[in-house]
Amino acid sequence: MSSEAPSRAEIDSGEAPAPPSWPWIVLGAVVVLGLAALTQFLVTWVPEVTAGTGFGQVADSIEFPVYAIILGFLGNVILSALRIRRRLAPAFRTEFFIKTGVVLLGASINIAVIVRAALPSIAQAVLMISGVFFFTWWLAGLLHLDDKLRALLASALSICGVSAAIAAGGAVKAKKEQLAYVASLVIIFAVPAIFLLPWLSGILGLSPAVTGAWIGGNIDTTAAVSAAGAIAGEEPLQIATIVKVTQNALMGVVAVLLSLYFTFRVERSTGGERPGWGTVWERFPKFVLGFIAASIIATIFLSAAADPDGAKAAIGVVNNLRTWFLVLAFVSIGLEFQASSVREAGWQPVVVFAGATVFNLVLGLILASLLFGNFQV
Repeated sequence: MSSEAPSRAEIDSGEAPAPPSWPWIVLGAVVVLGLAALTQFLVTWVPEVTAGTGFGQVADSIEFPVYAIILGFLGNVILSALRIRRRLAPAFRTEFFIKTGVVLLGASINIAVIVRAALPSIAQAVLMISGVFFFTWWLAGLLHLDDKLRALLASALSICGVSAAIAAGGAVKAKKEQLAYVASLVIIFAVPAIFLLPWLSGILGLSPAVTGAWIGGNIDTTAAVSAAGAIAGEEPLQIATIVKVTQNALMGVVAVLLSLYFTFRVERSTGGERPGWGTVWERFPKFVLGFIAASIIATIFLSAAADPDGAKAAIGVVNNLRTWFLVLAFVSIGLEFQASSVREAGWQPVVVFAGATVFNLVLGLILASLLFGNFQV
């Protein structure tokens, strides 16, 4: 029997807790895979059928997380109305899907590429992560948010969106509902930024390098960075990718620091037994090590390959597999989401996310102008 207590929303809707059973798990897996396949279909089909229309250019820029999470929410509503969502829930493996996707993401990060713009990109990443993280942490504290939710918000805003929130969630033992809420905010704010930042860069007359650095340092998800960079042009896309890759590489450092802080400061202050270093290791998100290992292996593989084109094709297969796992993750986020968690969180997290996003945009523009103003792609 599952020990998970039903939420108030589930009690009100008549959904009763049910023990996991293989037929329901298999059916849940079919639902997740079906919605993921529909997501991949829509990514290609919508731009094709809207080509030449006013919506065509917009449709061509919409990334898979948007379709995936919308379909997940729709599936959530339908399954809840049928009162079977809790029976299917064991197949909604958000954490597994996204951790696997993050590990595979490392294969697309060639460490040698970072060297092309190492000094300015590393400087921007360190300053951006530090500045945005502590501003978000301060603002969330000002509004009396839970420390674990503060950590998720600060990590998502300062590093790389949902992936960073997952790493932070593993380090601080955040609630699944908190992660789902933060992931939703990341998507809601990232989609407009895909179009807003390239447009503002043109209005401000920014150079390609500054445009790319601004996009890479501010938009929270890697997929959205790629979309915005592609809209801005090939040269901004290159710099945006390098800056975002550098931020992604620092995800493990932030996870370690959060593990240390919550182990030795937050939970120690509650009067419990003094935690040891074994607790830090237990809470450290191990998949981050897989992420780093995949990056190292891919770098060595590409540099030592006798057939560069064949090696790139192999990495492309890994990237496609990563996309599938991330699609499954975003679908599962939508399926697992509970409106009650948003109501319980209140309006404060939205205010924090909006305020920190504005701060992120201003700080990012200043740093990109200073560090990449004279940079030639």
